[in-house]
Amino acid sequence: MEDVLVAGVHPPESQGLSQIERVVDTFVAPSETFTDILRSTSWWLPFLLILIVSAASAFAIDKKIGFDRVAEQAVQQNSRAADQMAQLTPDQRVTQMNIATVFTKYFTYGAGVLFLIMAAVVALVNWMSLNLGLGAKTTFAQNFAVFLYAYLPHFFIGVLNIIMVYAGVNTENFDINNPVGTNLGYYLTDSAQWVKTALSFFDIFGLWTLALLVIGAAIISRKSKGQAAIIVVGWWLVALLVTAGVTAARG
Repeated sequence: MEDVLVAGVHPPESQGLSQIERVVDTFVAPSETFTDILRSTSWWLPFLLILIVSAASAFAIDKKIGFDRVAEQAVQQNSRAADQMAQLTPDQRVTQMNIATVFTKYFTYGAGVLFLIMAAVVALVNWMSLNLGLGAKTTFAQNFAVFLYAYLPHFFIGVLNIIMVYAGVNTENFDINNPVGTNLGYYLTDSAQWVKTALSFFDIFGLWTLALLVIGAAIISRKSKGQAAIIVVGWWLVALLVTAGVTAARG
């Protein structure tokens, strides 16, 4: 059968993916999601999902563990902070712990806002690196959207944390910076804090996000995945070394 082309009649343009389709494809067909970002840089749904699970996680911690215990645990994990706290009078210690508790509580409940700031920083670094380092022509908005969708695997960390907290799993030694056993650092309870911090980067969902970032960066920059990996994984290694170094310096 011959194709018939009628002059002046054009096939309808694709409407692209919906936000729900983008979220689903991030897990099953990530290239489809990141290619669609070239059409539209909308990112409200992944942010909404992360915001919801973040708030629900904070609520679970607040009700089932208490931010006073969380703050106390954070102090004990920092030998320098623990030594300084031990030198205070009982009244001074109570005051300092109250401050730490309030700070930890609002920091945790405000994680959604802090996440946007982090996303903006990562997007800015990737935008500059891809354009200056690889000669790409990406936009900040594209890099921002790529990060929001690539971060979606962390949604499962929040869900697992909520389940474990309500189930009472490991609540006595709860570490708000590493709440779920999806990485190597979680299990090395007797190791130095900087070692646990470094190994926490080797997280199942974190590495999944890293792989998605490489795919997304390659698509929006129109470069190979190998070239994109040099940028994305390179900055990931820098973050690992800096974070572990700062942790070691703090004791």
